[in-house]
Amino acid sequence: MSQSPQISNVVIVGGGTAGWISAALLVKMLGKVLNIKLVESEQIGTIGVGEATIPPMVSFNNALGIREADFLKATQGTIKLGIEFENWGKVGDSYMHAFGSIGKNFPFCDFHHFWLKHRQSSPDSDYWQFSANYQAAKHNQYAPLANLHGTQMPGLTHAYHFDAGLYAKYLRQVAESMGVKRIEGKVSEVNQDVNSGDITSLQLEDGQVITGDLFIDCSGMRGLLIEKALHVGFEDWSHWLPCNSAIAVPSDKLSPLPPYTRSIAHEAGWRWQIPLQHRTGNGIVYSSDYLSQQDALDKLLSDIDGEPLNEPNVISFKTGRRRKSWHKNVVSIGLSSGFLEPLESTSIHLIQTAIIRLIKMFPHNGIQSQTVCEYNRQSQQEIEHIRDFIILHYKLNKRDEAFWRHCQQMDIPNSLANKIELFKSSGSVFREQDELFTEIAWQQVMIGQGLTPDDHHPLVDSLSNDQLNELFANLATIVNKSIAPLPSHEQFLREVCGTNSL
Repeated sequence: MSQSPQISNVVIVGGGTAGWISAALLVKMLGKVLNIKLVESEQIGTIGVGEATIPPMVSFNNALGIREADFLKATQGTIKLGIEFENWGKVGDSYMHAFGSIGKNFPFCDFHHFWLKHRQSSPDSDYWQFSANYQAAKHNQYAPLANLHGTQMPGLTHAYHFDAGLYAKYLRQVAESMGVKRIEGKVSEVNQDVNSGDITSLQLEDGQVITGDLFIDCSGMRGLLIEKALHVGFEDWSHWLPCNSAIAVPSDKLSPLPPYTRSIAHEAGWRWQIPLQHRTGNGIVYSSDYLSQQDALDKLLSDIDGEPLNEPNVISFKTGRRRKSWHKNVVSIGLSSGFLEPLESTSIHLIQTAIIRLIKMFPHNGIQSQTVCEYNRQSQQEIEHIRDFIILHYKLNKRDEAFWRHCQQMDIPNSLANKIELFKSSGSVFREQDELFTEIAWQQVMIGQGLTPDDHHPLVDSLSNDQLNELFANLATIVNKSIAPLPSHEQFLREVCGTNSL
């Protein structure tokens, strides 16, 4: 690839969460050297399944200068301390992927090794008894907590639930106030240079022509630029993640208001429950090979709490990724770059990391092949790590229905198979550089779904059973004393948002 002219005009195609996240951070960081336009049409809807997030969202908002109180109020947001997985092992089982730490950090040896030995003499010991996030979540409590009672051990780690449509509107205000120009209209034609194949301009239905040097494709699954114009191709992962359909519907708000997401497995997939201040987000994810749309809809409507507030929104999808996230002068961000079901609330995170990556590598003096290749390498590595973590939930199930038996028996990526085998044989799990999910996250899913290691670290054997019992009794006391004085989740939100409606 030859070097292109200097990049000074950026055009974002598509609004919604992906478009306005990209616009807001881009103008915040590079607004003094770039002209940024965003083209969107109010006639084109957004999928809007990304109402639950993970902890890096807190840092992202901070980078934009968004106060947490303002954000929660503007988006009808709530606090999220983890995701509870129900019926993913056997029907009736439940565990939580709780954010933050569990127990006490030890050098050279993770806490769960001590718990594995402790459980030999105390089989009823619950790993999550030593998670402050879990205990606060299950008691519907929250307030900022930097450290556990009387210690330097880390306290609570949080993310958010929020209305993705309201977040996009909020970010639009932020972005436009800093200089992003929004253009209303539908793209009717994409014009390309006859020699290089680069996008030169977009023609809108009303006749406007929008020129740019770099185009960011936030057009959703249709991939207007990256796929329809540039034909980069798609890598299909449905042989590992066989769900291909979803139905979403909001319902009345919950009370009390739980500070965690629920992910509840059913005979051919799973359903979500996401608590917001003003409503509850509900959805069912399923494989159409094992469950009809009507049966999925009936199941969703029969299982939600409260009355539906809107008509159900039916979504078809295919899991996988574009073979290139950046090609020529187009960078795809959000659903245009690929899709992973929102089992671990990673959709919005992938939008944020994509625009952060672009800003770090921004081709101010022209697009160069080395930059594009590195961007694509990092994008592929990131989404494959997340893909493996999601497959893990399906692979380790112990259910006895056709869909779940298929997931038990399917071949999985070697990268994931090696991780499972290592944990099974030694109790060890290692995080690769820049991998999103921590060792504690992997440990919780594997332990929660019944994968018991055959061994523990030898350092654990340096403690007697009495010493282990004392350690765990002390840790339980510390967690309980830390959580007990916290206000309810609803009380925290009332105070922060200044509302009495909760």
